[in-house]
Amino acid sequence: MYILLLCKYELKGSRAKGNMSPLKRNKEANEKMKTLSVSVPGYIPSYLEKDEPCVVCGDKATGYHYRCITCEGCKGFFRRTIQKNLHPAYSCKYEGCCIIDKITRNQCQLCRFKKCISVGMAMDLVLDESKRVAKRRLIEENRQRRKREEMVRTLQTRPEPSTAEWELIRMVSEAHRHTNAQGSSWKQKRKFLSDDIGQGPLVPTSDGDKVDLEAFSEFTKIMTPAITRVVDFAKKLPMFSELPCEDQIILLKGCCMEIMSLRAAVRYDPESETLTLNGEMAVKREQLKNGGLGVVSDAIFDLGKSLAQFNLDDSEVALMQAVLLMSSDRSGLTSMEKIEQCQEAYLLAFEHYINYRKHNIPHFWPKLLMKVTDLRMIGACHASRFLHMKVECPNELFPPLFLEVFEDQEV
Repeated sequence: MYILLLCKYELKGSRAKGNMSPLKRNKEANEKMKTLSVSVPGYIPSYLEKDEPCVVCGDKATGYHYRCITCEGCKGFFRRTIQKNLHPAYSCKYEGCCIIDKITRNQCQLCRFKKCISVGMAMDLVLDESKRVAKRRLIEENRQRRKREEMVRTLQTRPEPSTAEWELIRMVSEAHRHTNAQGSSWKQKRKFLSDDIGQGPLVPTSDGDKVDLEAFSEFTKIMTPAITRVVDFAKKLPMFSELPCEDQIILLKGCCMEIMSLRAAVRYDPESETLTLNGEMAVKREQLKNGGLGVVSDAIFDLGKSLAQFNLDDSEVALMQAVLLMSSDRSGLTSMEKIEQCQEAYLLAFEHYINYRKHNIPHFWPKLLMKVTDLRMIGACHASRFLHMKVECPNELFPPLFLEVFEDQEV
């Protein structure tokens, strides 16, 4: 039996105990034990001597049950007898004179029960069904309470940003605010794309999808300023500007669609079911889909819906962008180790900032990291989609900066 309060025996007392009868040792344990819990098979409490016998049958005792030192078998027999009120039906073939030991204990229930009573097992300690339910409920409530307390302690002990990390967070947040079109007033300043756009004739593409060239033309018009803002964001990060120019270009090409998708996703409006692109153009799922993005549109809208529950602030969006930017697995990089160190610095500051914010969503940090993975997948899907669009759409529809960023990307 698990014991919450264990007795400490002095040497003299333990020697004396070795000479006691099982009944006397049982009495001593009764006086010393204060708090008891539920027994676990195989666990032998430290207050028992080695091979301590059950006072009922002599089998190896497992603990202190119903005021007596007994084995698991006699404990269970006594409990079932009381709970199911079986003892009135017990009978003995030998006038109640059976010797109860490990071998004979299952041969006569009446004599075994009488032995349980005679050694001092207490009927009043056996819980009936209602009390057992109440006990289980209390145990579960205590478990939930401890779990909540542990969660509070964990939250309180999670590290928050250091002074250096606060400075890094400030710089990244400023870079985002200065390059994020319309800022927090995007809802007031957005313009809804006409319902007619995206509903015109659809041109089939080589990947089996279709595109509305009018909608595609509208979207490409805002791509140049959107890409420019991503470039400006990166240039405002000190760690980025210290990298070789060739690596800067590779990182920007790799993350541009991912960051633009994130900026659109955090501007998802559930009421109108639209995303706002570049802080100015509110579009519906089908419009974006028919405007050239195809299944990528679904991924961005789904991301927007899921991110809505995260309630990210500007600093969290900014840090996520920095993590996407500093991805050391982009093909062709020469400063991979330095870039990886930069990303780790952003990730650590990001995690500590999440701790500081104390979101109420369980496992918030790993769930948010999964959104980074989703954005990487969106970038890869867009690279594949772009190849098909390049074949089907007239060259004049692609702005030069759009081509410069998305051509020659790995798929």
